[in-house]
Amino acid sequence: MAGERLARELKNLADDTVDHRFKALPPDAAGHTVGALAAERRNLFTGGFTTPVLALSAESLEHNLALLETYAARHGLAFAPHGKTSMAPQLFARQLAHGAWGITAAVPHQARVYRDFGIQRIFLANEVVDAAALRWLAGELAADPDFRCIVYVDSLRGIELMDAALRAAEATRPLDVVIELAAGDNARTGARTEAECRELADAVAGADTLRLVGVAGYEGEVPDADHGKVTAWLRRLVALATALDAAGRFADLDEIVVSAGGSAWFDAVAEVFAELPALSAPVLKLLRSGAYVSHDDGHYRRRTPFNRVPEEGELRPAFRLWAQVVSRPTPTQAFLNAGKRDAAYDLDLPQALTVRSGRDGTSRPAAGITVTGLSDQHAWLRTEHAGDVEVGDWVALGLSHPCTSFDKWQLIPVAEEDGTVVDFLRTFF
Repeated sequence: MAGERLARELKNLADDTVDHRFKALPPDAAGHTVGALAAERRNLFTGGFTTPVLALSAESLEHNLALLETYAARHGLAFAPHGKTSMAPQLFARQLAHGAWGITAAVPHQARVYRDFGIQRIFLANEVVDAAALRWLAGELAADPDFRCIVYVDSLRGIELMDAALRAAEATRPLDVVIELAAGDNARTGARTEAECRELADAVAGADTLRLVGVAGYEGEVPDADHGKVTAWLRRLVALATALDAAGRFADLDEIVVSAGGSAWFDAVAEVFAELPALSAPVLKLLRSGAYVSHDDGHYRRRTPFNRVPEEGELRPAFRLWAQVVSRPTPTQAFLNAGKRDAAYDLDLPQALTVRSGRDGTSRPAAGITVTGLSDQHAWLRTEHAGDVEVGDWVALGLSHPCTSFDKWQLIPVAEEDGTVVDFLRTFF
């Protein structure tokens, strides 16, 4: 049933109408359905798309999806990719088809999107103390016995608020929770000490509305992270799970959840999780990396675990933001018609990668061209030579940090290497 619901909702996306809501789509396609436009297989460069236009590489997407599937299987990991990276249900479907256990969310709104598309397993990697959100979760759990949701806890007050809200909602099933261990004294959320974690386990045991199913955290928040610091924290997480199990906190569970894994250190997660001793029940070693789907040309490309362990494979950047040169005021300066509204810029500026001639459509590397800044609707280029670009040329920009790339575009063309657009991804930020 869940698979049928997902398929039905994806068809509804394909039946949506192309109109002004969606940036860069061909003006003459207004009134078409998204599915009909995809079936036309228009070319990104000659098919009427307007600039700027964000596109995803069909080949790189499939490569990245398959690579993490085989990586997780090789290391005995379950996989719940973080959906907040893309918030694209079509990608959720493809991740599930590539063996994902479920999808990770950061906030209740994202979980609501997942449920509307029939996602049956959600790892909500955050504390939830909002009574309205907990009332909704209680309703979802009551209505669907096959639905599973796991939520963080890191404070006694949070447990008190969760218990009160779920009691008020007359919850019929306990909500599964994991204790979040902070990645250090100056890290983000999470209990700072193992003693605090034991107190939390006691408190959860005293709340009929909650069920403790494991431990979790995020190694990406380890201060001044390096391999030694990250693995040391991960070993604390594993030791915490072992100690809580020895204390009988996971009695009567079919499986114990131990979860970590962003997109920068999942090699360390695989290494340390392999050291987990046998516990009283099988362990669900749950990896949550999400940025791998599109990868990037900045933050994650510099930090990918595959750079450290190249024999495991290589992720490929899938994003290209194509913008057009609209002004060339001096021999060393040019401006593109894409800016902060279009390009991720929270970590690194875009990189100019390719120039496509506005005269004859030929392409060449963007040598000597540097993005030096972004305005709302313009990218500032510095050029070494007067002939590097001219007004009318298209420039492909590589982007950093995929999370803030997806959230700027509601409908993203998926294009093959020759520019043929074969699909469109709908996002829900």
